[in-house]
Amino acid sequence: MVRERLLDSAEAVLAEHGSQGLTLAAVAAHAGVSKGGLLYHFASKDALLTALIDRLIAGFDELIESYRLERPGWYTRAYVEATFAVLTAQDADVARRRWAAACAAATDPVLRQPVAAAQHRWMTEGLDEEPDPELSQIARLAADGLWDDAELDPTLLDPERLRALRERLLALVP
Repeated sequence: MVRERLLDSAEAVLAEHGSQGLTLAAVAAHAGVSKGGLLYHFASKDALLTALIDRLIAGFDELIESYRLERPGWYTRAYVEATFAVLTAQDADVARRRWAAACAAATDPVLRQPVAAAQHRWMTEGLDEEPDPELSQIARLAADGLWDDAELDPTLLDPERLRALRERLLALVP
């Protein structure tokens, strides 16, 4: 419970202040715990970031799995659905905070490794079972690009536009 609250606080600090503003003291203060309490759960800033990244990856994997269909080629549809589920969630701040964690990892080769491995898996998983692997990969890449747009300019993709894009992407893949 405290561990999750610390991770939530770290995501919030990242989203509000960027990776330079992410300090153990700032996270502890945001979570309402002492720095020692934070260090009990995460021995370093890298350990905290690693946990954020692990949670990001596991959460998205679980979301993809929740859209599983028992048919060949299910993965791309599930990937698109999971992406739009995050982007249209009631709490859009959660999506942005989690994305901030992935962005923070981009500047550190060690922290970037698990994100890169997950991205590779997300882009290649089940492609050999897809009726049109290239079109499926295009749909995945397009869904992925929506993450960037939503982060850089949340007003660009209003709910109606997101609905239309979701329908169009899903129509591309069987």
